[in-house]
Amino acid sequence: MQVHSELGRGFLESVYQDAFEKELRLQKIPFQREVKMTVFYRGVELPSYFVADFVCYENIIVELKAMTEMSGAEKAQVLNYLKVSGFKRGLLLNFGKERLDYERIANFFKRSGNLSTDETDRND
Repeated sequence: MQVHSELGRGFLESVYQDAFEKELRLQKIPFQREVKMTVFYRGVELPSYFVADFVCYENIIVELKAMTEMSGAEKAQVLNYLKVSGFKRGLLLNFGKERLDYERIANFFKRSGNLSTDETDRND
């Protein structure tokens, strides 16, 4: 909420990611940024993978958006991250509206992938 309060809407997602990282550091919240999540099929790593914006407290996925309207694909994206990681909780934050738009998302899936902390570009 502090990031949206300070910056308002209208910036690119990358600006909010940088500001969110700064705020996490100020609040002393443990996090990793751009966490690579690999997917396995029958024990074999697939070339496809996901990259979560942030993982906080080693088990909460936080995905940031800067959109005027979300389509539902964004929630599906977080659900994919939760399924692959096995984490139980995700948070979708959208900075593209007048007020901060957020949704808490729960995972009811079994883990289907592995998590590594490589910083990388998006491939989803």
